[in-house]
Order: sequence, then structure tokens, then C-alpha cells
Amino acid sequence: MANTVPKVDVHAPPKEYYSGSAALKSVAVGRSRSRSYQRAYQQYIPHAEENDDDSTSSSTSGSENNGSGRARNRTLRRRGSLDVRSVHPRRFLVDIDVIEKALLDQEDSNKDFQITVEDSGPKVLKVPTESSGGFRTFEVRGTYMLSNLLQEMALARDYGMNQVVIDEERLNENPVDRLSRMIRTVFWNGLVRCMDESGIQAICADPKNAKPGASPIIYVPFDDHPAFEYYTKMARDLSQLSIKVVKLPQDITPRYVNSINEKFGVLSLAADVSYDANGGLVYRPLPFVVPGGRFNEQYGWDSYFEALGLLVDGRYQLGKNMIDNFVYEIKHYGKILNANRSYYLTRSQPPFLTDMILKVFEALPANTEDEKARNHEWLRKSFDAAITEYMDVWTSEPRFDRKTGLSCYHTTGIGMPPETESTHFDHIVEPFAKRLGVSVEEYKKMYSSDEINEPELDEFFVHDRAVRESGHDTSYRLERRCANLATIDLNCLLYKYEVDIADTLDEHFGGQFEWTGGREMTAAEWRVRSETRRLSINKYMWNEQKGLYFDYDVSLGEQSVYETVTSLWALWAGCATPAQARRLVEIGCRKFEVSGGLVSGTEESRGKISLQRPNRQWDFPFGWAPHQIMAWYGLYNYGFVDVARRFAYRWLFTITQAFVDFNGCVPEKFDVVNMTHRFDVEYGNVGSDFKKVVREGFGWMNASYQVGLTYLTSHMRRALGTLTPPDVFFRKANWKIDGTPSHSPATTPGPIPVFISEVGTPRYRPQSNALFNALRNLKIRSGHAMPATSDTMYSSSASTSSGGLADADADADVDVDMRVEDPSNPASFLGAQQAGGYDLAASTARKPARKTKKTKK
Repeated sequence: MANTVPKVDVHAPPKEYYSGSAALKSVAVGRSRSRSYQRAYQQYIPHAEENDDDSTSSSTSGSENNGSGRARNRTLRRRGSLDVRSVHPRRFLVDIDVIEKALLDQEDSNKDFQITVEDSGPKVLKVPTESSGGFRTFEVRGTYMLSNLLQEMALARDYGMNQVVIDEERLNENPVDRLSRMIRTVFWNGLVRCMDESGIQAICADPKNAKPGASPIIYVPFDDHPAFEYYTKMARDLSQLSIKVVKLPQDITPRYVNSINEKFGVLSLAADVSYDANGGLVYRPLPFVVPGGRFNEQYGWDSYFEALGLLVDGRYQLGKNMIDNFVYEIKHYGKILNANRSYYLTRSQPPFLTDMILKVFEALPANTEDEKARNHEWLRKSFDAAITEYMDVWTSEPRFDRKTGLSCYHTTGIGMPPETESTHFDHIVEPFAKRLGVSVEEYKKMYSSDEINEPELDEFFVHDRAVRESGHDTSYRLERRCANLATIDLNCLLYKYEVDIADTLDEHFGGQFEWTGGREMTAAEWRVRSETRRLSINKYMWNEQKGLYFDYDVSLGEQSVYETVTSLWALWAGCATPAQARRLVEIGCRKFEVSGGLVSGTEESRGKISLQRPNRQWDFPFGWAPHQIMAWYGLYNYGFVDVARRFAYRWLFTITQAFVDFNGCVPEKFDVVNMTHRFDVEYGNVGSDFKKVVREGFGWMNASYQVGLTYLTSHMRRALGTLTPPDVFFRKANWKIDGTPSHSPATTPGPIPVFISEVGTPRYRPQSNALFNALRNLKIRSGHAMPATSDTMYSSSASTSSGGLADADADADVDVDMRVEDPSNPASFLGAQQAGGYDLAASTARKPARKTKKTKK
């Protein structure tokens, strides 16, 4: 019976591709490497070159004896970019030690263990072929294929391989397909962490989680007894790690958090808790996804974007786990934390929880009644936590501004943020230290221990912490003023919270919800909240003349002048009117669209850069994955489909080009103006420093690629695979590239758009007249009437009166003041406004009595 080469899926995940060792099972490996075979092979080199599937690149040019005494002239032909494919797919027989050394010695000219376009090697390597048993060689050419060869050898080593067969199709795979496959099968797995016995060892090894020479600490909530029992036992079992388990106090105050800044550690997260037949604890911590690089904890807003990518790849369980961890944090730590580390206990991050819940909920299996019941209970528990977070964090002191009804980033921490480098604030502290006549180090110790009271320094750190809570650390947009800014991004997110909660209460809970915070809530109440915020956003943040939303300084009572790409988040949230959306897209394309995607802000807003005023990573010319994804969603939702696809193509091209030219690199961010990831900026560029192969990418960058591909047409994807530059592609495809939409929206959605059903966009359909219906059902004081239609409620005028719903409907006798006096108090929020026309409080407890019309006889 003839031996056959085992069939292997060319594009299988590394674990599957390299397990079982195709090399060891190969027929060619068993062949005899005799001299007679080599002589016979040399005799038929010309025929083999023309007819065999393996071209022989080791022969020499010139005269050669053909065995009959006559010389034959042979000429080596230069291989083109597209070779004629052989009948049989080519495979390489690779001795990893030998080929890797030859490859790095020849090609890695800058000795960084990567093969990139910056290396000056010949970019060609002869590699033995599998069909010849390693006797013949074939040239692997070009940066992309050689770097893929290096990556594949590194991945094979991970599975204990020293000799391996690698398919040529794996080396010259379409870069779009390869990157998407690597994200799906390698990167996500590399980013998974878990706080169980195996995972905690890696987490404790992170230098951020303990000072040199100090024991790693795991902090556990006061009332989580199973977690304390589990980690105490783990500390005993892993005695070599010297882990300390500390129970947090019941009341976690800013003063307490400041006191443990020198004893920082990780915070416990959610787990599946049960008990066996003998009453023994069965505690299974939930796996979660981290951003990558030096970030080995679950981060706040990173998790939302990571979840979007995970859902595209069918990994809904990891997304659900991360939501469960957030619910745990809200319950035990009072908020969704910046990350689960002790010094983040007073700081949150941009809130995305409701949309994250809904997207995961839609992906959960619901094939049986039991599954549907479990999903519904999970939805109830998750939204209960989201409401708690909204009430206790974002619409409470110090983050809520009662005058405007808007929210700000404003943490409750005190002292200097301990997560920074030890010298990070030296230039800030130095003038104060000189004034006191002490060294900088002495001053920092005295300030941290409250021996010094310096209000000016206190204010600086309030704003510095607020910048970090915003996720945009750092930017000249927010520096030294962030706690006073009602940012457009935060208030769009909270508007989306309010709409999501109203829609979910209507669609899944019959319009009413028993909140564990102590009272029943209604969908109508949340409709009023959302409209109140929308009016405030319009009044204080929309600038009709400039066609953009701006942050609002609640202390100065004026708009900021910084032009930020987060202005487009109003489209994602759905709080812009159709007229505002068209104006916003027109101006936004001119201001923020650059060669490589969307830039964080304009160069004019950033200002001049110098040694004394260095660049900030969230300013011009940098672009970030969250800004791209939010813009795509918003544009698509409002019908600007072609603009969304155009932005997506630019961003994906930037990622793909770096992936091809720089050894598979997937970094944290890009300079989207110059389309490069190689630059000097504060905090560096996580994900660009690696050896041989990328194993993680970067969380939200991975997600942006997977999500972005769902926006491209097949034509765009093919162009991306050939690395067709964006402007070249748009010109050939007759797309407009002058900063304006190529087409008018197919439809004009309402301010709460009817979302288009597509991967990555919400599939639920909130109604644009939902607020009108909610108000119509509320108890109306005598002598006042509602407008005839809901359309009049959505005026697209630049400014809206602080108390009215419908400036456009002058004939309607409506005077409603829905400003929030105390959003955490329903009696205050929905209480009767003496100057207004509605008694909104009556709707929270019961439905109003229905009045019947009297007909004239």
C-alpha cells in the first residue's frame, strides 16, 4: 500500500496545524538521503526545473554537462511576483534551528528579531522542499513571506517542534485573511487571563502588581466570603509566591485607598461559585480578555471594544464573563473600575455597559425555554447593575453638574496617582519643593502623607485623575481642566444608557423594573431622562456655526474650542437630529479624515509642539481604534454607509500595511497622518516591541480589524488584500475623496435612528416617537395639551430653550421644564415642576387614569 502524505488544513490554527507533527508523518522525511539520489537529481536538474513542482534554485548558471558529454547552457530566470502554480501545493521541510539562524543572520540587519522593510537583507532565502525530502530548495522571497516564515517557526516551537512541514500557502496567504485568522485563533487566546491558580501566577509576575522584593497582594471585598476562602487557600498552596490576601473594609474611602498606594495589588473579580456534595467550595474564576502588553488586568472601556471583536468571532462567552466582572465591580467596589487594581478603586472609565449587555444578550443561545429564562434573568441582573452605576456614579456628586444637567469625569481619589513612573510628576512638584526648601522626593513623601496642604497641587491632581478616567490620557484637550469639562463623549454615552434602559424596560420587562436600589422604575422615566440630556447637549455643546459638538466647561460657563473627533459619538448614541447629522458629517470629514483613518483632533486645536510642550498620544496626528469604531457605527446608523466604509478602509489599510511590512505587528495606536506606528510619544506604542512573532496584538486594535471587515464590500476587501492605497482605490472606484459624503443618505432617520441590521450594529429598533408616547401617557395637568405629533419635538435648531421640548411648535400650549434637580431622587427628577405643565411624579408609581371625551349632543 502506497504511503500518503497526511492531509492538513493549510489555514488551521497553530495548535491544530502543528499538533501531530505533519513533518514526522511525512513520506519525504523517511527517504534515504544517499549520494546516488543526489547524483541522479543533479542529472535531471533542467527537466526538474521545467516540469517538477519544485524549481531548483541551488544550481549554477553557465555550462553544465548533461551526462552525454555535451555542454548545455542554462540561464537562471528571475522569479516574478506571480509564479505559475504547480499541480501539487508546495510545502517546505524546515529544520527550525538551521533555517531560523540562517534567516536571522541574513535578513535581520538591525538585530531586533523581526524581518521588516527596514532590514537591508537580500530578502530571499532558499528553503528545502518537503516533496524532495529536503534535497531540493526553493526560494522564499520578500519581506512578507520571510517574516511569515519566521513567525511560523516561532509558533511551531511553542508546540515543541524542531522540524516541521510548512505549506507555502501559509506563507503567501492573503494578508487580510492571515491577520483576521491570527486574531481569531491566536491573538484572542493570548489575551485571555483568569484569576485561578494557573492565571494568578502570571498576573502576580506583572511588575505593576507588586514593588520589587514585595509580596504580591490580592484584595478581596469585605462581604465576598467564598473569594476570601479561595484565595487564602491558594496562597497556602502557592507558598513560593508569598501571596498576601487582604480583605477590604466595608466602606472603601478615598483616604483608605490612598493609604494602600504603597501596598498595591490586584482586585478579585467574579466567579462561578457552588458547593459539592460534601459542602466543599467549588470556586471557578471567570476568564476575561485584557488589552495586552503591559496591561494585564480587565480594563473598563477596552472591554467593550474587545467584546465587539469577540462577538464577530463567535466568542460570546468571554464577552459575557467580562460583563459579569463589571457587575461584580459595581456591587463590591461601587463602580466599573479603570482596571481591577487597588489604586483604581476611586476611578472609573467611559461607560459602555448597557450597549455591551445588549450586544452580548443578542448573541446568547436561546434555543430552549430554560436558556431563554436564564438569559432573561442575566439581562435583569446586568441592567440592575447598570442602573446602579448610572445613579451612584455618573449622576451623583462630584461627576454631575446640576446647573446644566450634564456629567463630567471627576474621580474621588486624593494624592498623586501611584501607577505612574516615579519621576512622572517631578517637573510639577519641583516649584513647590523649592518654595519649601526641600528636595522633590522629600516633598512627594510629605504631600502623600498629608503633612503638606497645597490646594493648587490638589487641583492639578483632580484634573490629572479625571483625564485618566476619561480614557484619553493624555491630551491637551483635557489637561488641567478635565474635571470641569462636560465632555461630548461622556454625555453621549450616558444618553445611550438612558435610551437603552428605556428600550429594554419596554421590550423585556413590560415597561417597569424593580430596581434593587429601592424603587420601581418605568421606561417613561428613562425616556424623559434621555430627552433632558439631549436638550442639554444641544444647548451647551452643539455649535451650529462650526458644525460640531464641543466639550462644555461648567466652571467657566463656555464651550471649549478644541475640535475633537469624539464629536462624532453623537451619531453612535443617536442624539443628533438629521440636520445636525448631515452638518456633522460634512464638517467631520474635512476636519478629521486623513490618509490612515480618523485623527483624534485637529492640528490647530493641539497647538505647536516643542521640547517644552511635547506631543500627547490622544492628540493630532494619532488615531485610535475606539474613535474609528464609534464613527463607523454612527455613520452607518444614520445612513452614511459609504462614508463609514471609506473610513473603515483607511483604518484597515493602515493596520494591514503595518502587518505586512513589520513582521505581523499590531500596535496600540497609529500616526494616521503619516500612516506609521514608529514614533516617539509618551508611554510608547504597546504591541510594537516583540520577538519573532506577535502572540496577542492589542485588544481593541484586534477588535477594530474584525469589526471593520464587516463594513467592507467584497471589492474593498480584495483591494485591501493587494494593499491598494486608500486614495488610489477611491479614485479608481469613483469614490469622492474631498471630505464629503459620496452619496446622500438613503433614508433620513430620526434622532433615535432605526438601526440597520448588520454584524456589529444593534438589531433592536427603538422608535423615534417613543418619548412622545411616554409623555402622552403621563398625567397632564388641566389646561395643557400635548403637541399633535412627535415630529415637532425634534427641532434641528442650533439652540433649544432650557425648559422647552418643542420650540418648533409655537402653537402648542406646552411648558415643560425637565431639568434634573437630583437625578438620583425620583421625586425630584419626576416631581411636579411648578413652572411647567406636567406632573411627572405620578407616572413612577401607577398609570394615570384615562379620561374620556365628552361628546356634544
